[in-house]
Amino acid sequence: MPLPQPPDPYADLADLVLNVARLIRLRTPAEPDVVPLTATERQVMRIVDLHPGCAPSRIAERTGLQRTNVSTALRGLEAKGMLTRAGQGRTVTVHPTELARTNLEVLRGAWSELLADLLDDIDPGTITRCNRTLAHLERRFAGDDRHLGGSAT
Repeated sequence: MPLPQPPDPYADLADLVLNVARLIRLRTPAEPDVVPLTATERQVMRIVDLHPGCAPSRIAERTGLQRTNVSTALRGLEAKGMLTRAGQGRTVTVHPTELARTNLEVLRGAWSELLADLLDDIDPGTITRCNRTLAHLERRFAGDDRHLGGSAT
């Protein structure tokens, strides 16, 4: 039998964030108009949505993925109509398509409904503070304390 762990708010936060993300994915309704993405494609698409026009090397930096995995994901996303690439060689930039924007809009709507129903007893100010804290944490992980703005996938 495992020994009880001492309270650790940081470990608890990490555990909860990982589990809540998993539960959100499981409970997101399957929409017929949503293009299904792999976990790697979701990571890449999030960066493309937040930073349209970024280079594949920047996507690899931001996601922590190997360049070969990013290249594979970019090819898959391009084949699914989710992004376009412009330029050639080292000057390639990646842009979301209208299909990607629509896909994200549908997903965000489903997430909003799901969480609004589950959190209807929580003060909206608390939700805003939580969002700010998680956005700050994301920026720190990315090594970027500037405001990123944009949307999330």
